[in-house]
Amino acid sequence: MIILPAIDLKGGKCVRLRQGREDDVTVYGDDPAAQAADWQSQGGKELHVVDLDGAFAGTPKHAEVIGEIIKAFGGPVEVGGGIRNLEALAAVLDAGAARAIIGSAALDDPEFLTKAIEIYGDRIAVGIDARDGFVQTKGWVETSKTPAVELARAVAAMGVKTIIYTDTATDGMLGGPNLAQMAAICDAAPTCDITASGGVSSPQDVKNLIALGKPNLRAAIVGKALYDGRVTLSEMNAAAEG
Repeated sequence: MIILPAIDLKGGKCVRLRQGREDDVTVYGDDPAAQAADWQSQGGKELHVVDLDGAFAGTPKHAEVIGEIIKAFGGPVEVGGGIRNLEALAAVLDAGAARAIIGSAALDDPEFLTKAIEIYGDRIAVGIDARDGFVQTKGWVETSKTPAVELARAVAAMGVKTIIYTDTATDGMLGGPNLAQMAAICDAAPTCDITASGGVSSPQDVKNLIALGKPNLRAAIVGKALYDGRVTLSEMNAAAEG
């Protein structure tokens, strides 16, 4: 399993939200590129970046900063947040992102997702964010009536190869991931590489994910626990490597 440290951007700063709430924010630094370089120096193999302002606004807001992050990290960086048309998608990938994460638009605009896969193939990832098993959109502000497993099954059938599943109730809460839901997502999309997000905050959480025995569970994203100093990236990497 691969551990991806997370950089969430809001107002040009590195932040974390609790359960995705825009009004519950902690600022961890004002130099995201320096943070990216730090994660790389600590053994980060890949990096997960979310433009939170973009997610709430529906259009990317941190293009220049994201370019600096990608350059500073020097390895594969996946980027999401507000990517809802081909222009925004091209801008992220042209900036050097290894993967662009399509979130709300995967549910709201399947035609766009289809076109994105046709043009960019494996460089397209779908972010499925859910609360109580139902997909949330627009920066987790709206909860749909679509089950997350149903969307996972649908995007896999469309040719998506990477799904990032975030359980929003556990995100930023340091209480461990929703293991049952993670297993269900892996089973719903067996042809996809799945990344676990939300609540992954200790080496034991990583071991619990591995113990699910899902061969397509490729990676886990860790954010708040790293920023709070509760765990180191090297400790998480060690757990992921068995």
